[in-house]
Amino acid sequence: MHMADALITPAVGGVMLAVSAGAIGYSAKKVKEELDDKKVPLMGVMGAFVFAGQMINFTIPATGSSGHIGGGILLAALLGPHAAFLVISAVLLIQALFFADGGLLALGCNIFNMGFFACYIAYPFIYKAMIHKNFTAKRISAASISAVVVGLQLGAFAVVLETLISGITELPFGSFVLLMQPIHLAIGLGEGIATAAVLSFVLKSNPVLLDGYNEEVPNPKMQSKRVIVILLAAAIVIGGFVSLFASGNPDGLEWSMEGVAGTAELESDSAAHNTAAGIQQLFAFLPDYGFKGGSEESAAAGTSVSGIVGGSITLGLAALTGYLITRSKKKKVKCQS
Repeated sequence: MHMADALITPAVGGVMLAVSAGAIGYSAKKVKEELDDKKVPLMGVMGAFVFAGQMINFTIPATGSSGHIGGGILLAALLGPHAAFLVISAVLLIQALFFADGGLLALGCNIFNMGFFACYIAYPFIYKAMIHKNFTAKRISAASISAVVVGLQLGAFAVVLETLISGITELPFGSFVLLMQPIHLAIGLGEGIATAAVLSFVLKSNPVLLDGYNEEVPNPKMQSKRVIVILLAAAIVIGGFVSLFASGNPDGLEWSMEGVAGTAELESDSAAHNTAAGIQQLFAFLPDYGFKGGSEESAAAGTSVSGIVGGSITLGLAALTGYLITRSKKKKVKCQS
């Protein structure tokens, strides 16, 4: 559901960048107040995990479409909503800047559509309300699927609204929304099942890693470090190997655009669009998760390298963000004492 720049006007892109920047500032403030230092490594690892997971498009049967995880609910269920929003923002920034996945002008829209609704609407009002401090595998599964579906539906509808406000005449509201909502319902079911599987593993291994789990576990099945290492190993395998088997079908947004406009790639040649495209061309050293100017023979290697390099950059940025915020918190406490 990564929007390209051509789907919005510079004005809509600018407003959404400002809105998302404000949300990032709020998240950073709350993380500084609330985040446990022990969660910082998990921020980095889960950033890499979500980056790798978003490379795996799964086929939506009988549609010719595909979808991938957004990761917002998974992140929020482990890190809490504020740290989760920072991590998903880091993932989307890296994807746009270095892999040309999603436009730079549309970055604010993508952060809001895939991060805000999952972390600040679906997680507290659906997931947490359904769990209600009763962490069982059944509740986690039901809450994960419900929250992912609701978050994705809101995000998909926001995409339609943003194109409507931008006056994209190729995508009339009625026709676009009638394709966007059902296909993202199917994608949400797939992501919800995947999210439930990961969270159920954490519940069985060491439930203390789940956000809001306050009970002491005298003898967890695995130590936290071991669970984090397993998630990191999974991110490497997914990004470096499993990504080679991703569906080649268009994702839900592209499929909807093709159904309405006959193409998944619209054009725009405003100065702001050209500037954003120029910056992206300069920084994107693995465009579309492949080597620049690479041949068909090198496509598989480009995908694997993209999965590992992108995951590593995300791990570093997310962990560094968490470290700097918690360090600032410690310095402030030290000065006050």
